[in-house]
This record gives sequence, structure tokens and C-alpha cells, in this order.
Amino acid sequence: MRDLFEKIYRDKGPLGKWASQAEGYFVFPKLEGHISNRMKFQGKDVITWSINDYLGLANHPEVRKVDAEAGAAYGSAYPMGARMMSGHTDLHEKLQNELAEFVNKESAYLLNFGYQGMVSTIDALVSKNDIIVYDVDSHACIIDGVRLHMGKRFTYRHNDIVSLEKNLDRATKMAEQTGGGILVISEGVFGMRGEQGILKEIVALKEKYNFRFLVDDAHGFGTLGKTGAGAGEEQGVQDDIDVYFATFAKAMAGTGAFIAADKEIIDYLKYNLRSQMFAKSLQMQLVVGGLKRLEMLKTMPELKNNLWNIVNALQSGLKERGFDIGTTQSCVTPVFLKGSIPEAMALVRDLRENYGIFCSIVVYPVVPKGIILLRMIPTATHTLQDVEETLNAFSAIRERLLNGTYKRLSAAVTAAMGE
Repeated sequence: MRDLFEKIYRDKGPLGKWASQAEGYFVFPKLEGHISNRMKFQGKDVITWSINDYLGLANHPEVRKVDAEAGAAYGSAYPMGARMMSGHTDLHEKLQNELAEFVNKESAYLLNFGYQGMVSTIDALVSKNDIIVYDVDSHACIIDGVRLHMGKRFTYRHNDIVSLEKNLDRATKMAEQTGGGILVISEGVFGMRGEQGILKEIVALKEKYNFRFLVDDAHGFGTLGKTGAGAGEEQGVQDDIDVYFATFAKAMAGTGAFIAADKEIIDYLKYNLRSQMFAKSLQMQLVVGGLKRLEMLKTMPELKNNLWNIVNALQSGLKERGFDIGTTQSCVTPVFLKGSIPEAMALVRDLRENYGIFCSIVVYPVVPKGIILLRMIPTATHTLQDVEETLNAFSAIRERLLNGTYKRLSAAVTAAMGE
């Protein structure tokens, strides 16, 4: 018999093996100061493109005031206990009702966390006889929810309607044998590439196949659609999404999430979502803060307009300079470059130390080997000056990547790792 930890000692994983070089700088970095377009990193001022504060609400004075007042009024504990037992309040109901109305659904239910909530929602919606069909590029929370499923599941190629239909054929035949149903899952906006899910095309398949549709719209909620109700509103198919999910961690700059659907579906889920039934209620400070944030989403369209002014300036500027930003259809702005992990480390260090630009770096295994993805999140607090400085910096680092500067700088790291 082997020691359970032997595999850990032997193999730290594709990212973990770089921990001694990366931790504290490339991973687990510490940004300091008020959440904004410019913060401090290791004592230096940097333009921050890694904060999911789309509408700039995190440090908005009205939001800070309400958060502080709610904290003073309720503390950080109230209400105590799970919602079903002792943690339910009128304000929880009020926020749910307003969220349901905002996303044009009959009912909604608050969740403590987005990741945990999606995992539990999938688990509650399906039984062992049901079949799940989901986009292969789905977020980790969807993948982990699917892993709990004791029945069959199929992936379809990312945003590929032909592949989806092929797998729906397979799922339909299997469901006829098991007596179960089919759940299709897509994201409203895929967080790495910024592409919207093909929601309109998926909904159209309901005329041919019998399935229910779950959409994770974490990045679409508050940023897409005429009113900000998300990718479903943007594509004109919100009514055809059976279960709509969004988190407060992006446009709402808060903690928590919600699901919305027909009342009967929500009534079922709130009695069967294990992560909510056996967890402490969302604290009142976050509920009151959520109500204020939602009010601002509904009454201050300039927040979304300011966001998209920056998005359009950044994305058009990158394309004009010949950068590959993929096929993003959202605020998420990926920049694809070619290089190794050590080259990526040298490149990002140069960006941060010499140009004052802080953005997330994504490498294998999240993206294929040989690809460096610099993932940028524009916000309403960014300025056109931020955009111009960033475009100039990106042009400079691309030249250094192409002429081998970063390869030479990274040689010592590569040699130390035995690569």
C-alpha cells in the first residue's frame, strides 16, 4: 500500500511545479489600495485589468455608504442559521423578488456563493436517469457540478451547434431507455475567451429536441442586454432559458449569487439545494448591499455606458495594432500570444515592473501549450488614458517576445526547473 501523500510529493501538478518561482507574484499576488482602475502591487502603482468590478461599484461612494450602514446595523453575523431554519428575512425575499423581475423570470432564490451555487443547482436538477449535455469550455463550477451526476453526460465542442445536435441525438436515445430527461448547460459569456454562448441557436433546437436549458451568466449579468439583464436579453431569448444563474461577484461587486426560473422550479430548488439547505444564510450586510447595487444597475444606465466606452476603446485599439483578441463578444478582453511558461513569466514581470500594467496571465493547462493568454477585464472606472498607456505597453512587450528577449531572460528559470 502506498502513502496517500506520495503522489503529492512526487508531482505538484502542471501549475504547482512552478510555485517556487510564481507564488506571490504570478499567482496569489497581493493588490493593495481601494478597488479601482489603479492600485498598488509590491509598492508600485499599476493600472489594474484583473478586477471583476465591471460597473465600478466596488468603491462607489453610495455603495460604500450602504455597506457601512448595514454593517453597523446588523453586524456580520445576522441572520444566524440556514434559511430553512432561522436565517430567513423580508430583505432576502425582497432582493429575490427584485432580481426575478430584473431578469424577467417568475421567481428567484439567493445563493451564498456562485461556484458552490452552480455545483448544487446542477446536482439538484438531475437524477441518475437524466442526461447532461454541456459545452466543453464550461467553467470549473459547471464541470464540478456535472462530476456529481451519477448518470450519463456528454460534452459538445465549444459553441458548435452541429456537435451539440449530435450529442442531443445521443442523449435523446439514451433518455428513452432510462426514462430520464435532458439538461443542456452553457455559459452566457465564457470567461476566458469572452465569447457569448450560442444561446439563440441552442434555444432553436427546442423545436426538435425535448430538453431544459441552464445558463451560467456570471459575466453577462449587468453588462449585456438593453437593461443589463444579460446574454439572454442581448440575444432575445431570455424567456426560453429555463434556469438562469448569475453571480454578484462581477457586475454587482459583491458576494452571493442567484438562480431564477418559473416559481414551481424555484420552489423545488430551494427545498433541494444541499449547499443552501445546510449552510448559513447570506448575511444581511450583503443582502442590503445587493439591493443597493441592483437599484443602481436599474437606474444608472451611465454605468454600463461608461464600461462599454472603455471596452470599445481597448478592443478596437488592440485590433488596430494587430493583436489577436479572438472572437470576444463581451467585456472580457483576451490577448493571445505565443510563448512558453517561462517566457510568459518574463513578459508579465516586464509589464508590471517597467510599464505599470497588471493583468492576469493564463497558461497551460487552462490554455493549450505554447499559448500565453493575457486576460483583461475593463471596468467603468478605467479611463482612456489607461487604455492608451496599456496599448503602448503591449506593443513594446510583443516586440520583446518576438525578438527573443524573454526567451533569453527565462533561460535560467527553465534550466533550474530541468525543462
